[in-house]
Amino acid sequence: METHTRVCVIGGGVVGCSVLYHLTKLGWSDVMLLERSELTSGSTWHAAGGFHTLNGDTNMAALQGYTIGLYKELEEITGMSCGLHHVGGITLADTPERFDMLKAERAKHRYMGLHTEILGPSEIKEMAELVNTDGILGGLYDPLDGHLDPSGTTHAYARAAKMGGATIQTHTKVTATTPNPDGTWTVETDQGTVIAEHVVNAGGLWAREVAAMAGIYLPLLPMAHQYIVTDDIPAIYERGTEFPHVIDPGGESYLRQEGRGLCIGFYEKPCEPWSVDGTPWDFGHELLNDQFEKIEDSIAFAYRRFPVLETAGVKSVIHGPFTFAPDGNPLVGPVPGLRNYWSACAVMAGFSQGGGVGLALAQWMIEGETERDPRAMDVARFGKWTTPGYTVPKVIENYQNRFSVSYPNEELPAARPFRTTMMYDIWSDMGAVFGQTYGLEVVNYFALPGEPRYETPSFRRSNAWEAVRAEVMAVRNGVGLNELQNFGKFRVTGPRARAWLDRIMAGRIPGPGRLALTPMLAPSGKLMGDFTVSCLGEAEFQLTASYGAQDQHLRWFETHLEDGVSVDNISDSRTGFQIAGPKARDVLAACTRADVSGTALSFLDVRPMTIGMAQCLVQRVSYTGDLGYEIYCSPSEHRHLFHTLWAAGQAHGIRPFGMRAMMSLRLDKFFGAWSREYSQDYTAAETGLDRFIQFAKPTAFIGRQAAEAERAAGPARRLCAFAVEATEADVVAYEPISLAGEVVGFCTSGGYAHYTDTSVALGFLPSDQIADGVTASIEILGQHCTARLLTTPLFDPDGTRMRG
Repeated sequence: METHTRVCVIGGGVVGCSVLYHLTKLGWSDVMLLERSELTSGSTWHAAGGFHTLNGDTNMAALQGYTIGLYKELEEITGMSCGLHHVGGITLADTPERFDMLKAERAKHRYMGLHTEILGPSEIKEMAELVNTDGILGGLYDPLDGHLDPSGTTHAYARAAKMGGATIQTHTKVTATTPNPDGTWTVETDQGTVIAEHVVNAGGLWAREVAAMAGIYLPLLPMAHQYIVTDDIPAIYERGTEFPHVIDPGGESYLRQEGRGLCIGFYEKPCEPWSVDGTPWDFGHELLNDQFEKIEDSIAFAYRRFPVLETAGVKSVIHGPFTFAPDGNPLVGPVPGLRNYWSACAVMAGFSQGGGVGLALAQWMIEGETERDPRAMDVARFGKWTTPGYTVPKVIENYQNRFSVSYPNEELPAARPFRTTMMYDIWSDMGAVFGQTYGLEVVNYFALPGEPRYETPSFRRSNAWEAVRAEVMAVRNGVGLNELQNFGKFRVTGPRARAWLDRIMAGRIPGPGRLALTPMLAPSGKLMGDFTVSCLGEAEFQLTASYGAQDQHLRWFETHLEDGVSVDNISDSRTGFQIAGPKARDVLAACTRADVSGTALSFLDVRPMTIGMAQCLVQRVSYTGDLGYEIYCSPSEHRHLFHTLWAAGQAHGIRPFGMRAMMSLRLDKFFGAWSREYSQDYTAAETGLDRFIQFAKPTAFIGRQAAEAERAAGPARRLCAFAVEATEADVVAYEPISLAGEVVGFCTSGGYAHYTDTSVALGFLPSDQIADGVTASIEILGQHCTARLLTTPLFDPDGTRMRG
């Protein structure tokens, strides 16, 4: 057994073997995989082996498309068969809401280059004659859908990896992983000890146990999943071609041909978490006992949708566990707080996603960043606040909703409320309707008197419309108050703090008492963050950014940390409120003895200030694009600060507002949002954030070379704003944008700007086709809506209100 390796991959399922192969593909040959039993000894061997591209996140869909395209390459490289069956697949819609979802997915596919089609009932019947189309409104056809041989595919990955120089050691159980001071890891096994520069946890069913060896908790849980293979069915084996995949979300089932019969599996509501307290090490090639009782209702529904099943005999029942994260996406990437420790876990759709996961992780390890924004699967999207008590109900919820309609405004209820601020009961008493971000309860809006305390999930304008409109008008015409807890906040201190920030951030680092907006770049020039940097002193700064991205940002900071600099995550230890609107200054002045006039506290100033009895930090800036202030305090003074501002605001008609109103207000100003307009998929020049890059500073900031090259050449695409002729549904994200009938761009976000009564969309177009007033077409739920390109903000275009 080798005693030293560059990378040690723990786990020999399809994901571990994919990671190993992609490391060799990208040039690292000194890599090894350790497997406690045989390859595929976990979830892989009993998987149904289906693959598809359909996914609500476009980067995950692209990752799945890559995975599917990789299989022929593996066959060519190794000479082995993956048992590929590209039969195509149809996802059925039996409700208008589900059909809306499929139309929205089809629209995304148009700009992604995926050739899917919306089918009517008669077309479905022609393609899949065994489907009872009664009650079916339509379906989405994807020609890439299919299935394969799980074992053959995994061994093809393994052979390709070994051909690239990798070593695979089976029957080798890892018993301990210990970090060393130099960043390497000591990996102890029952066959000896390995020193590895990097460790990859691809433990599958045992990923929790492997993580515990490194002193961490990964939020994942195995679920027991059951599918049935029928006896031979004449209508199948007498057919001239193979029967396509059919996903029937209304019946919680997926169906495909298996030999001369059919295979059908279920995501049933009465589901079963498996081995909640840990996976036995001696489990592997066993199956669970059959449990027909938990799928009785699903089977009854399947008989109605696929009548041929009712007379078909059962050849075998496959009932085995596989792992889920709380949101159903994988847990991939460098684990925050650990050097050179990587996760490749919770890949429940291993044969749809395993290839893309392997590629992304290999890119991350070798090149320092991924080709596509990994946010949807980044292990850092769940913080240290996750516990088994949180994971179990969320995973159950995700399993039960696997085939449910996914609405853009939906807030799922399991494991909530969990993390709350000191304001939770006050907001509740005021009619708050909550959402959640990074596990934290955040006010979406305040229900009007007599309205339900629940936003109806919809692809169209929801029942929150009037309440959100009232909040927007209150801000623009008077003053509104919004909680600031859901901002990510960091404290940077030390004698080299300024020099370090100058290297980490591409923009200007402000002087004492001032703040600045700046992008943070990767070496490729892609965006790693969008920050407000506040200088509280020459050796103390506050950074403010996305609350949900705080662990990703802290991981980046720690990766690039230098001596003489300390970075502390203060996201939950510094909180407060923002007040915004033309009366905001009047409210602030009534709460403090400090001078808050426009000359004493000007735009982008930051000052320590006593508000009521609370010692606060006040910043003259507001994401609403209006006159506004961010006021930070300690959590212990949070409620006092609220009561002080609230009492002073009564004379000015102060009103609380939530994130729905915030998102409407920012559209008037064409302000982008992190994870929408700004992400690792885009560069500063593409998004317009290059206006905040300080190219004149002498510092070799990260990403400078790429940013300067793009500055010289100009970006091929740019972010634009549109006024859309929409009626009952607005842009959400990823709708295609067409010019002269050709898809040339896509939307990043949108919605209704209530103050200016305009449906607004933000999105990318080719740079050479951007001009004020250009008429485009944006597809919303299958309807092509006229959209006029705008170059001047709808509200306060010269910044008089914001800066005055």
